[in-house]
Amino acid sequence: AADNTMRLWDVRTGKCLYTWEFPTAIKRVAFSDDDKFIACITEQRMGHQGAIRVFPINRSGNATDQPAEPSSIFHPIESKATVLAFSNTSDFLVTGHESGKIALFNAKTGEEVTSNKRAHREVVTDIQMSQDRSYFITSSKDKTAKLFETKTLEELKSYSTETPLNSAAIATKRPYILLGGGQEAMNVTTTSLRQGKFETRFWHKIFEEEVGRVKGHFGPINT
Repeated sequence: AADNTMRLWDVRTGKCLYTWEFPTAIKRVAFSDDDKFIACITEQRMGHQGAIRVFPINRSGNATDQPAEPSSIFHPIESKATVLAFSNTSDFLVTGHESGKIALFNAKTGEEVTSNKRAHREVVTDIQMSQDRSYFITSSKDKTAKLFETKTLEELKSYSTETPLNSAAIATKRPYILLGGGQEAMNVTTTSLRQGKFETRFWHKIFEEEVGRVKGHFGPINT
């Protein structure tokens, strides 16, 4: 959260098991596929570099005893990281950046393995992995969402809209993509709801065609 903390929770009881504290706000957190690691992005601010930190998760006992220090920490160069997700192993992280680029990092060494600098034209707002993590979807303020192959970052599909997107998700058992976004709140007062474009949009994953919309929100969809 923006209170400079990352917190681990027990889902069944709602109890906070552990709190990590940082010098700046946390932009994003992500679990590895095996739940043994968690990664986070901290904001670049007040003389602090933007950083990606990876922490091992101690699942023994009641899980309240966690390592306070990360197993690795690194600072992406060129453009700030905004979102991240683990690939199909805990060894690699996929990141989305302010410049619109996506990158694949070695989670242990911080080495940038490969990148796609022209993935998007504006900031990447979301990354969500497929079930087997072999491909993933991104959304961007450039009004597009795209599917990419995880190992190569090769673009597979593209879904183009007329509104800035904040989030994109892959349906697990149907061939659909869900997209959400809309104009920023400060601009909405001057437009009608229809122009704000706050619908959830359904696209066919393979054919890249919009198949439906669901209305209901009075502001931008964030996730």
